[in-house]
Amino acid sequence: MNFADLESATFTKLLGVVSDVTLIMNDKGFIEDVSTGQDTMASLGCQSWIGKLWVDTVTVESRKKINELLLVQADEQTLTWRHVNHPTPTGGEAAIQYITVALKGQKMLAVGRNLERLAELQRRLVETQQSVERDYLRLRHIEARYRVLFETSPEAVLMVDAHNYRLLEANIGAQALFKDAGKRLVGRDFRECFEADNQGEVQSLLRTALATGRIELCSAFVAGSDSALTVSATVFRQEGGAQFLVRLTPREAFASTKADTQSAAVLSAAMEHFPDGWLLTDTAGAVKSVNEEGMALLGLTAPSQVVGQSLERWLQRGAVDWGVLNTSLKQHLPVRNFATEVRTLSGMTLPVEVSAVHLLQPEPLYVFFVRDMDRRLQASSEATQALPNPFAELSQLVGRRPIKDIVGETVDTIERMCIEAALELTHNNRASAAEMLGLSRQSLYVKLRRFGILSDNESDSPIS
Repeated sequence: MNFADLESATFTKLLGVVSDVTLIMNDKGFIEDVSTGQDTMASLGCQSWIGKLWVDTVTVESRKKINELLLVQADEQTLTWRHVNHPTPTGGEAAIQYITVALKGQKMLAVGRNLERLAELQRRLVETQQSVERDYLRLRHIEARYRVLFETSPEAVLMVDAHNYRLLEANIGAQALFKDAGKRLVGRDFRECFEADNQGEVQSLLRTALATGRIELCSAFVAGSDSALTVSATVFRQEGGAQFLVRLTPREAFASTKADTQSAAVLSAAMEHFPDGWLLTDTAGAVKSVNEEGMALLGLTAPSQVVGQSLERWLQRGAVDWGVLNTSLKQHLPVRNFATEVRTLSGMTLPVEVSAVHLLQPEPLYVFFVRDMDRRLQASSEATQALPNPFAELSQLVGRRPIKDIVGETVDTIERMCIEAALELTHNNRASAAEMLGLSRQSLYVKLRRFGILSDNESDSPIS
């Protein structure tokens, strides 16, 4: 076709329908007319190009291509598309693909196609491809984790086709259970793996699991075995249809696991409603759990008020009491009836007795049992009044010995009892015992020698 035989106006009208942008230029490259075929091209401000050199409407790197397009000859049969970029009013760039045709009267026609839609499709294609690759990689990782779990499980685990009950996969535990090291299990009818009397029950189990979608259990004997197994089946669906995940567990192990779970639940409920305060801490003293009575002792309304805080904060003597308790527990020695006081949330002090043990599993923890001594003292007050006065016999010494001697012997006896009790509570840690009694260590050593508890030749170290 000889394009030079067409009038420029007719050619422009025709290309305005099939192209995105059409330019009419003179032989110098000045744009004389612009026609756009879509609204998106209007945003470039193409009409403002009239009267300008075509090369001035493109970016710097596209000017060489424009100069090459302007060299087209009228008798040239092969048209070459060139990709150029136009700056947009918003500061971006618009990609357009052009060809040029020489017209009569030293005119030139440029036909352009907007590449934005093609670029958008390419961008979406790349994003879709990247998404597919990410999903594929994630599926590969999931499959790898599944394979590791499936093969390393100590239980016998099998995959069964829900349509024909054929075995699809069997892990090492299942191969050992059925004594099938050659992997001949795969492809067999799953029901044939059990005694004839149990095959109907196993089939009923699979049908029930398929109908309900829940985990179903039954008891069955493996062919050639005299011990019953607990068979559990659950259904899931894949592209190929429904499949069963079947686990075979010795009944003794299943019963033991169930009993352990029930025992743990009963123990947890019992500790939650224990009549004495109960606190669980780590070895640094940070509280991890507390029961209702423990919250009542400390004047709390919610566990969050104490969980995460140090137990030392709630002890009246703070670091002294915690040091005694922690020293014993670190040596795996139980603490029994340790007398101290706790501070409640309102700032009141409450006399208590603390017993504690060190747990090693599943992680090192301390368990503290705190008993309210106010209630015990109130309950035993009447009984105490009925008991004979332990110092009543002192009245019999009046008149026989001077009161100074009577009081001195009584004070010495009480002082010796207090020191011995402090040493027993601190496991003979004399530094802690001195702090507990409110004495300096030197004063404690003087009294120890006075009462014959510490000899003159014994070392004056804080811990004997």
